[in-house]
Amino acid sequence: MRHLAPEDRPREKLEAHGRGALGDNELLAVLLGHGRSGTSALDLANRLLDDVGGLRGLARATTTVLVQERGVGPATASRIVAAVELGRRTVARATPARIQITAPVDAARYLLPRYGAVDVEQAGVLLLDARHRVLTARVLTRGTADATPMHPRDVFREAMLGGAAAVVLFHNHPSGDPLPSPEDLALTQRMIEAGEVMGIAVIDHLILGDTSYCSLRDLGKLPR
Repeated sequence: MRHLAPEDRPREKLEAHGRGALGDNELLAVLLGHGRSGTSALDLANRLLDDVGGLRGLARATTTVLVQERGVGPATASRIVAAVELGRRTVARATPARIQITAPVDAARYLLPRYGAVDVEQAGVLLLDARHRVLTARVLTRGTADATPMHPRDVFREAMLGGAAAVVLFHNHPSGDPLPSPEDLALTQRMIEAGEVMGIAVIDHLILGDTSYCSLRDLGKLPR
């Protein structure tokens, strides 16, 4: 990065002004540490972000994908994947274990960091006590990028074993688009009916994108 003034080089800029002063490409350049012959770490970071589709793509990239980039070896690819996962866990674990779900956004804040940005569909249930405080979240099924069914018996078995008085259903769309499908709506109705029989309220069904969500309660698809 000899063409950059010293104060504009990512590592020096980080030390002088703090992490908030760096762009996404500059943070990635610091993580890369070096470029390759004729290419600076910043140039490599720019190209890598372009090739994987920005931060969203980087969050989903595997080491197999990353090592296809010239200048990114197995050790560097592993370092990037590990850094992304550390960031994800930091956000997830910062959420209090006993938050109260009073609105769909509360459930989204709990679930999105944990289950939002993955490349296969996962379906699960958030278990709540009688005051709608979080007991735990359970992933019930993991599938392909196409579909992952969730069965009422699995949901309510987990709810009974966990002593839950209410549940929030959730699953992610690997496409990143959280809008519900007709199948999602039909599944939600089945779950509501099963919950009425079991005496366990289904208070919402959240569909998770990468950084956004759709609440079927907000859409008026669950009884108030």
